[in-house]
Amino acid sequence: MKKMIPILFVFFLLYGYINKEEILIPTDAIRFRVIANSNEEIDQEVKMKVKDAIEQEVNKLMLEAKNSEEAKKLINENMDNIQQIVNQYTTDNKISFGVNYFPEKEYHGVTYPSGEYESLVITLGNGVGNNWWCVMFPPLCLLEAKNENTNDINYKFYVQEIIEKYTS
Repeated sequence: MKKMIPILFVFFLLYGYINKEEILIPTDAIRFRVIANSNEEIDQEVKMKVKDAIEQEVNKLMLEAKNSEEAKKLINENMDNIQQIVNQYTTDNKISFGVNYFPEKEYHGVTYPSGEYESLVITLGNGVGNNWWCVMFPPLCLLEAKNENTNDINYKFYVQEIIEKYTS
């Protein structure tokens, strides 16, 4: 039995390494980020209201896009509308659509690495508070909104399915 324990240990290490699923977000993905004015409760609440309102609008747009070029075009065509929605919550904001920095994020067992990405970034006020972000194209924001209570395995399956759908 004592000899079996190290063998099982090595087996499970190798199995975990070989079967590790890594989901790669396409390089032409478009992200969406909202940065709060501060970490004060009221500023975090405003961030989430802006996020919810913009996410609702952007999700409708992204469902119309067949590829990232169409998604970029739809976002650019709707920047005035996006600005109007944000202004309903605070006029002290900055909206940037282009290449912006994103911190690393882990969500349901999927790691989204940090880096410079094509994105829509909304900075509220001083922009020194916690942020919220997701991948808007392929439409993973929509997936996150619908599957907050899902387990990691199902989430990974859905993420991979959406990525394959929009990159095939």
